[in-house]
Amino acid sequence: MRGSWKACFAVLFSVLLIVGTLPFSAQAKGKEVDYGKYSQVAVGKDGMVATAHPLASEIGAEVLRTGGNAIDAAVAIQFALNVVEPMMSGIGGGGFMMVYDGKTKETTIINSRERAPEGATPNMFLDKDGKPIPFAERSTGGTAVGVPGTLKGLETALEKWGTRPMQQLISPAIELADKGFPIESVLADAIADNQEMLSRTAAKDVFLPNGKPLEDGDILVQKDLANTFKLIRSNGTDAFYKGPIAKALANTVQEFGGSMTTADLNKYEVTIDEPIWGDYQGYQIASMPPPSSGGVFLLQMLKILDDYNLSQYDVKSWEKYHLLAETMHLAYADRAAYAGDPEFVNVPLKGLLHPDYIKERQKLISLDRVNPNPTAGDPWKYETDTANYQITKQPSDRKYGETTHFTVTDRWGNVVSNTTTIEQLFGTGIMVPGYGFMLNNELTDFDAVPGGANEVQPNKRPLSSMTPTIVFKDDKPVLTVGSPGGPTIITSVLQTILYAIEYDMELKAAVEEPRIYTNNLSSYRYESGIPAEVIKKLNDLGHKFGTSPTTIGNVQSILIDHDNGIFKGVADSSRNGAAIGVNFKGSR
Repeated sequence: MRGSWKACFAVLFSVLLIVGTLPFSAQAKGKEVDYGKYSQVAVGKDGMVATAHPLASEIGAEVLRTGGNAIDAAVAIQFALNVVEPMMSGIGGGGFMMVYDGKTKETTIINSRERAPEGATPNMFLDKDGKPIPFAERSTGGTAVGVPGTLKGLETALEKWGTRPMQQLISPAIELADKGFPIESVLADAIADNQEMLSRTAAKDVFLPNGKPLEDGDILVQKDLANTFKLIRSNGTDAFYKGPIAKALANTVQEFGGSMTTADLNKYEVTIDEPIWGDYQGYQIASMPPPSSGGVFLLQMLKILDDYNLSQYDVKSWEKYHLLAETMHLAYADRAAYAGDPEFVNVPLKGLLHPDYIKERQKLISLDRVNPNPTAGDPWKYETDTANYQITKQPSDRKYGETTHFTVTDRWGNVVSNTTTIEQLFGTGIMVPGYGFMLNNELTDFDAVPGGANEVQPNKRPLSSMTPTIVFKDDKPVLTVGSPGGPTIITSVLQTILYAIEYDMELKAAVEEPRIYTNNLSSYRYESGIPAEVIKKLNDLGHKFGTSPTTIGNVQSILIDHDNGIFKGVADSSRNGAAIGVNFKGSR
């Protein structure tokens, strides 16, 4: 990203215009959808959308084409994703929307993270013997459901920056849910893999008609969800937080063993947060502060790696992966010890990023061997506060969550980087009967064993890994990055930024470059494409990469070229996403 891509941009944009692939014009009309018309890479002069589903991208792009701004498009996209990616996000969940305001030049976060209900207790994930309830059990019951924040977040974003009413922006999603659409492989696989969980609840009638899971190409119609959206269109968010939906939601949670009441829903409010900022290679990074662990540990890893001049090593070298893995071990040890909701606990943000603390952590890394005991350091000596909790050991049975990330830019300079979730695939698996939306299992992001920074407390927000990020150069946004993947989110964003900046890779190549993830010496994941001899060398050093690669994350990203006035959008090939550029006639 040091300059070599600028000339390529102008050429690529001209080629795309000549071959007629931009802008995209495929529409979901009833049940007719041609997914083949969409691309994972696009260039545009007047706007850009990148999401994990083509229909959501198309709906967002249409908002931009008809004069809406990036925030309007983001709201329409979220409603659409609730329909076409019901296993990933929706009004039964929460998220973090980072917005750069092109007019004020300010960067702000709408934090719609779920909260624990008043009836939540620190030991609610322990059995009668005081041992953690197995994750498969604790993640599928009513106690796992946090008070949803997504809808309040969308409302707040529109009030602050929007130009279109929610009634208009929810309508495309209503049509999609009402008329149906052909599902694609990602949703089909998710249904097949989770049919046992879905069969316990009202979700079986939607995703398992006649007891059989919907398959790739089948039409998914969601009449109950369409009617719920119509209630919201008519009555606003009060329909959800204070009306009949609230009562049905609370009753459903209680039927599955949870404590949520309509009072918990009535009082839910989002917070408006400032990003956590850091520097890397002359770029300024705006990312997500606590209760997300994403931003602080993204910045910590970048700071640790900054002095190693990674690009002196080949992008697929063992040295690069070794330094990444060792850095991840140290950061995740700190994450487990010190991260939580700042409304309830002291988080040593200054200490974790202090230059002297970074040097301490760097000294624990050697190119010759694996650190055999990566543990949390002591950032508190660089703070004036002290910890108001203890470090606790947690069970290692958590499954990796899956969610979705999308990003939008517009012709007025507004930028949105939004990660939104219901946690695991289909959340708890619980659908609110008659209303058609899935309920999150976000409260399992709390520690099962109480006493630590992230223990369960009423009204507290569980620790998150979501890392919506905007990268700046000379005070101008130049790159958006985000990903799903539970705790792997942070490292997916980290590696995308490293490949784009440190290795100066073209954006699609940076997104597709094989990623690794490891948070301790017994947990390793890697994607296909890393040479076998490199994996062997890493394991000879003491790492424990297995024999089977897997998929890590699903990055959606936009590169903003201010010199040429061009946006480049990229959707990760790990899902069937689409990037769509917007160009008005007469654009220069």
